Amino acid sequence: MSEKNRDAKRTARERLAVEREKQKAADRRRRTLIVGASVVCVLGLAAVIGVVAANAGKDSGNDAGPVVGPSGAQGKDGLAIPVGEASAPSTLTVWEDFRCPACKSFEDAYRSTIHGLTDSGKLKVEYHLATIIDGNMGGTGSRNAANAAACAQDAGKFVEYHDVLYRNQPPEIDDAFGENSKLLELARKVEGLDTPTFRGCVEDGTHNGWVEKSNDAFKSGGFSGTPTVLLNGKNIYQDQTMTPAKLKQMVEANAKG
Repeated sequence: MSEKNRDAKRTARERLAVEREKQKAADRRRRTLIVGASVVCVLGLAAVIGVVAANAGKDSGNDAGPVVGPSGAQGKDGLAIPVGEASAPSTLTVWEDFRCPACKSFEDAYRSTIHGLTDSGKLKVEYHLATIIDGNMGGTGSRNAANAAACAQDAGKFVEYHDVLYRNQPPEIDDAFGENSKLLELARKVEGLDTPTFRGCVEDGTHNGWVEKSNDAFKSGGFSGTPTVLLNGKNIYQDQTMTPAKLKQMVEANAKG
C-alpha cells in the first residue's frame, strides 16, 4: 500500500473518531436536557402540590367579611361577651372554643358555681371565643358555633345557648358544629331563640369576622391553649389545686373586701 493511501485511511479513521465523539457529546447534552427538564417538571409538580396542600381544608367561604360584634360586646376591641353585673367586684376572663373537650370539662365542672356567683352579683364573666380546633383538626365548627353564640347574644340568650352547645358538644374530630342545621337544631332547646332573625344571623355568618378577630387576639395573647381562665387577671386554670369550691371562696372573699 502506498504512503498516500495509508494517509488517506488514517485521515478517514480520525474523521470517524471525531464524528463519534461529537455524537457522544450530543447524546450527553440530550440526556442532560432530558434530566433537567424532568427535574423542572417534578419541581413544578411539587410546587403545584404544595399550593394545593397549603389550601387544603380552607373553607371556600374563608372570607370572614366585616367585623360585626354582637350586641353588648365589651373590652378591648369589643371582643368580650359579658355575663353578670358590671359592678361585680371580681372578673373571670374565659377564653374558650366550643369544639374544645377541655373547655367542656371546665364548663361541666364549674357551670353551676359560676352561674351562682354571677346571679349573686359577686362575679362578672367575660367570654372570649377562639377557633383553635378548626385550625388543628380542620373544619369550621369552632367558628360557626362561636358565630351562633354571638347571634344568641344579640337575642339576649347567650348564657342559655352557650350551655346548650357544651352539653351537646360532639367529639373533637367530629365537625358537627360546622353544619348550621345542627346549630339551629340546638337553638330550639333554648326558649325563644329560634327566630327568623337568629336563623338569618347564623346562616349568614353575621359575626364571622368578629370571631376571626377574637381568635387573632387569642393567638397574639401568648396563651397556651383553651380554656384559659383568669380570675382578676390571674390564671387559675393552671392551678392544680383549683376547684369550684375554691373559686367560690376566692370570689366571696374578694366581695367582702
